Amino acid sequence: MIRFANVGMTYHARNLRKTVLRDTSFVIRPGDSLGICGANGAGKSTLLRLIAGVEHPTAGTIRRRMSVSWPIGYTSAFQSSLTGADNARFIARIYRRPAAPLLAYVEDFAQLGAYLHQPVRTYSAGMQTRLAFAISLAIRFDCYLVDEVTAAGDERFRERSHEALASRKREGTLLMVSHAPETLRAYCKRGAVLANNTLRFFETIDEALDVHAWNQRRAA
Repeated sequence: MIRFANVGMTYHARNLRKTVLRDTSFVIRPGDSLGICGANGAGKSTLLRLIAGVEHPTAGTIRRRMSVSWPIGYTSAFQSSLTGADNARFIARIYRRPAAPLLAYVEDFAQLGAYLHQPVRTYSAGMQTRLAFAISLAIRFDCYLVDEVTAAGDERFRERSHEALASRKREGTLLMVSHAPETLRAYCKRGAVLANNTLRFFETIDEALDVHAWNQRRAA
């Protein structure tokens, strides 16, 4: 279970103050498959980073009673001067997983070929995403966070990604951010809309998509 209690998130920078969440409370339970909708800049990726623990809220508390992946496709944790393989080995050590099977999985899944043994700084954005996707799936979590990455790579990679995510959904909890309604419908039962610093939940993903579409029309 993941519980947000009165969580707020505000960024402070020079001449800038941006609030993403204000006094937000909710619970994610084991087995949930939740699709999160919202306009560009609403804070969807920030929300996933808060759930993952990559960032910490400026108010309230977040409690986790399940293991949570970092957002799949999140590449900022990579050390760009290291090779993809070395980054995979490092992450295996962090999570206390055997390095050899994890690296074998990444090599097979990401299909980076010789680039796996080249510095990450030489990768295209798509290659970095494929590496991050493969490493994320190589480690078993109770809850997987997915942030707009199912379109990365060629058709074969997308098909393998779909199969892997469908398997993780059957076995655990899946939280997904996407601008593609068909993607959210494929993976998610429930929905939520992030707007005006608030996350509003709906029993079905279609209800959430309808509300998001209405918000978009009103803002146009």
